[in-house]
Amino acid sequence: MADYHTHDDDEPLSGEDRDASIPADVLDAVRTLIRWAGDDPEREGLHDTPGRVARAYREYFKGYAEDPEGHLARTFEEVGGYDEIVLLRDIPFQSHCEHHMAPIIGKCHVAYLPTTRVVGISKLARVVQGYAKRLQVQERLTAEIADAIQHGLHPRGVAVVVEASHACMSARGVLTPGVSMITSRMMGVFREDERSRKEVLALMKIGG
Repeated sequence: MADYHTHDDDEPLSGEDRDASIPADVLDAVRTLIRWAGDDPEREGLHDTPGRVARAYREYFKGYAEDPEGHLARTFEEVGGYDEIVLLRDIPFQSHCEHHMAPIIGKCHVAYLPTTRVVGISKLARVVQGYAKRLQVQERLTAEIADAIQHGLHPRGVAVVVEASHACMSARGVLTPGVSMITSRMMGVFREDERSRKEVLALMKIGG
C-alpha cells in the first residue's frame, strides 16, 4: 500500500536517522524523551522523528555559529548628508526560551541615529535573527541587539523594542494565550533626551 502521509520537508522518510552529521547520542536523547512522554519511538510515525528533531534544533539555534555584530562591519558614508533616525519596524523573529525551550514568537523594532555612516537595512534584520536563534530570555535578547548596534556603528543613539508571545505561558503553566511581552533598550540620545525618545517610539508606533 502506498504511503499517503505528508511531511513538512521533502526528504525521504527512510534512513533519516543515518545523517552522519548528527551524533548518535543526540538521536538517542530524542528517543528517550519520546519514551518518557509515553510513546514508542520505534513505531512507524515516530521512527524518523529523532533525525527531524535534531535537524530542526540545528536550524533553531544556528545563531550560536555566527557573530551577529559582524553583519555591521560593512557601512556606507554616501548618504547625502542624512542624519535623522533610521528605523526598521516589524522584524519578525522566532526564538526559544532558555527555561522551557518553548517558542518565543514576535517582532522587533530597531532604530539608530547615525553619525556619518549607515548600514544596509538587511543587516539590522540579520543582527536580530542572529541573537534570536539561540536559547534566550527576551530581556537579554533586547539588550544584545541594542549593544551590538551601539558597538558596531557608534551612532548617537540606539532604540530597540521587542514585542513577543511566549509559549511557556500560552501552552503550559498559567495557560494565558494572547498575552504579549514588550521590552525596550534605549541608548545615547534616546535614553538621555525625552523628546528624541518620544519621537522614535512614535515612529515605532509604540504607546500610540
